[in-house]
Amino acid sequence: MSNVTLAASAGFCFGVKRAIEMAYAEIEKNNGAPLYSYGPLIHNKEVTRDLDEKGLHIIEDLEGVHEGTVVIRSHGVGKFLYDALEEKGMRMVDGTCPFVKKIHTIVNEAWNQGKSIIIAGDGKHPEVQGINGWCGNTAIILESPEEAKAAVLDTEKDYAVVVQTTFRQSKFDDMLAILRQKGLKMEISQTICSATEKRQKEAMELSQNVDKMIVIGDKKSSNTQKLVEICKKNCENTVHIETICDLVLKTFKKDDRIGITAGASTPPAIIKEVVVTMSEIENVNVEEVSFEQMLEDSLVTLHTGDVVKGTVIQVVGEEVSVNLGFKSDGVIPRGEFSRDTTVVPSQVVQPGDEIEVFVVRVNDGDGNVLLSRKRIEEQKGMEDIEKAFNEKTVVTGTVTDVVKGGLIAVVNGVRVFIPSSQVSNRFIEDLSVFKGQELEFNIIEMDRVKRRIIGGRKDLVEKEIAAKKAALFETIAVGSKIAGTVSRLTDFGAFVDLGGVDGLIHISEMSWGRISNPREVLKEGQEVEVFVLDVDKEKGKISLSLKDADKNPWKLAADKYAVGSIVEGKVVRMVPFGAFVELEPGVDGLVHISQIANKHVVKPEDELKVGEIINVKVLEVNSDQKKISLSKRQADAPVEEAPAAE
Repeated sequence: MSNVTLAASAGFCFGVKRAIEMAYAEIEKNNGAPLYSYGPLIHNKEVTRDLDEKGLHIIEDLEGVHEGTVVIRSHGVGKFLYDALEEKGMRMVDGTCPFVKKIHTIVNEAWNQGKSIIIAGDGKHPEVQGINGWCGNTAIILESPEEAKAAVLDTEKDYAVVVQTTFRQSKFDDMLAILRQKGLKMEISQTICSATEKRQKEAMELSQNVDKMIVIGDKKSSNTQKLVEICKKNCENTVHIETICDLVLKTFKKDDRIGITAGASTPPAIIKEVVVTMSEIENVNVEEVSFEQMLEDSLVTLHTGDVVKGTVIQVVGEEVSVNLGFKSDGVIPRGEFSRDTTVVPSQVVQPGDEIEVFVVRVNDGDGNVLLSRKRIEEQKGMEDIEKAFNEKTVVTGTVTDVVKGGLIAVVNGVRVFIPSSQVSNRFIEDLSVFKGQELEFNIIEMDRVKRRIIGGRKDLVEKEIAAKKAALFETIAVGSKIAGTVSRLTDFGAFVDLGGVDGLIHISEMSWGRISNPREVLKEGQEVEVFVLDVDKEKGKISLSLKDADKNPWKLAADKYAVGSIVEGKVVRMVPFGAFVELEPGVDGLVHISQIANKHVVKPEDELKVGEIINVKVLEVNSDQKKISLSKRQADAPVEEAPAAE
């Protein structure tokens, strides 16, 4: 008996199967109204004949057609047909493959932005013609590296490059290399269908390991022709057939290793017939089964609670339609798309994307399958969180809400409550600053049954601060200058964040002058450069100063305020034994009570007032002790006139 291997992806792709399902659904519910397919629904004569017999007739234009329903083929069509059908008021069933629909969107948006369009593909293929219809039929269509090399293109223009879904990837890569050599400004979209890539890869691998290769598919099918081309490169004995009738059985031997693949438009019935015949299985009757029955048999079976994969068909009103290979499409309502309410489905998935979903109900009442992506997130997210809780590892979540008593963070689709006492190692008055931020935290409490999950950052923050403090204390040195940010102000000074560790600037170290409140000099959030006065590693304290020792006004005081000179100053403070006068910020001198006036003074306040500007005479300067003795009495004394000459 021959050794027969069928490629896993042989036959209908999801886009073709979807279009065929839609067509048969229309035939079934049709009440006698005209039903048309705009061009052959797919490139397969057997399917086309069956559909025609059941009432779906092919038209190539709308001339003379004014009523009924038109089914759009999986290859897609240009914008003109949508406009024409709307103008005629005719009903349309859009069977365009979602992968092709995605290209239409890309091309139309790029064209509206003023870009020129390049399509890599067969200009005679209906898919490429349909794509071209979304840019006013202005696209440059290139089918081969040779055409790409010969193309005259403008390096000053912006180009958008797309590729036919069934095009060979290696050929497209060669063409892109040539276009890049031309120095073009290009936005490239890799739009080859993943199913096509997979089918071609399987065909290549299978044809390398067999004696003979059979490729099943319509002669007009572009993707089938590419499979033939790929297989012939690896296996000389490759034959292309449309049905079992085209197969010359005598050319095959019993000990041959035979590989079989099929194009995307090849029905399951035809594939089955070829496989059964080639396998020479005894007592197997190839039944006369209708194409509809074979299609029905090929559909998957769904049950509530199943987790399955599907392909996104469209996103309308943020509701996602999904093809599951089931007789009905699935629908993900907006509320079932994600636990994160900020997620917008249309920004996350596009037509053609593969997606894993949870089956909520097989029939939602409208004939659709009700799906949930949120429950997949929850299941996986809950497993990740439970693992993090058991292993005491850190998780990362995005803060979505600020609620009474704390924050709500979403971790892999699961909501976690972080109490305000666990947000940091110190009280934070305004928690709204965390909204939208990504935070790292531990899971400190978890009850899966009650869905109670508590997160905490306090220990994490303390460990982080301890590590930063240890690193800082290893490098910081007394006398060094360091940058920081004012984190908190008090009546006695300011705390400065030095990179996770706070140091203190006492009010006396904020200015060489006199200040009564730190807010006169600094504000919270202000970036400052400070000098390190003292470092106490044992107590974990760092003393800082804003005063630059090189700018100490006392260094020049002896020269600036010479003994005997008369200078101006401001009275800043009264004491029982006299008044302090500021000569400049940081330099005060004392006018003793006996030096205030040429009379007996009981209290300094009787003669002076704070804020008064007065002249004083410098009696003594001691820069080391930062003391200056002043006299108002002597400054006010009249200058004695010199005696007249005799």
